[in-house]
Amino acid sequence: MQDNGAIWVFGYGSLVWQPGFAYASRHIARLNGYERSFCMRSIHHRGTPDAPGLVLALDAGAGGCDGVAFEVPAPIADETLEYLRARELISAAYLETRQTITLEHGPQVAAVAYVIDRDHNQYCGGMTLEDQAQIIARAVGGRGPNAAYLFNTAAHLADLGLRDPQLDWLAARVREILAAGQV
Repeated sequence: MQDNGAIWVFGYGSLVWQPGFAYASRHIARLNGYERSFCMRSIHHRGTPDAPGLVLALDAGAGGCDGVAFEVPAPIADETLEYLRARELISAAYLETRQTITLEHGPQVAAVAYVIDRDHNQYCGGMTLEDQAQIIARAVGGRGPNAAYLFNTAAHLADLGLRDPQLDWLAARVREILAAGQV
């Protein structure tokens, strides 16, 4: 929470391109100590319990993650947190945390960031990129094809100048799988 009652929210996946809440400002930001990774099985939004997809999560690591920081004004902070909790904590695989992020032009702020719970049964870190591509190409959940989630995230990050080599590789590989009709 900021002194004025505003909150910051760190987005690294679908929040980048579909936040779903109002905000006063948006900035490129970096979170150190966590990496963006397809390390969470999706049984609701991008897969099913019988055929899970994969979604991005912040996984503890030596690197960092570039994403977007949203400044949410105090009058709508509580309703924004309610919305985010309903969206992000649907299966309790994410943990709602407060992390220090660095905004593009230097200031640091405390932000709400959803990180993976490595002890949760949906955690699947360490999977090869090829295995990830095979799952993403086939999975479909309540919010649509897993591939669309990947393509949207990679494209929006690239539009912001935040290239992610693993996401770029996955997007190209999933397109190959889909074009070859291997699903």
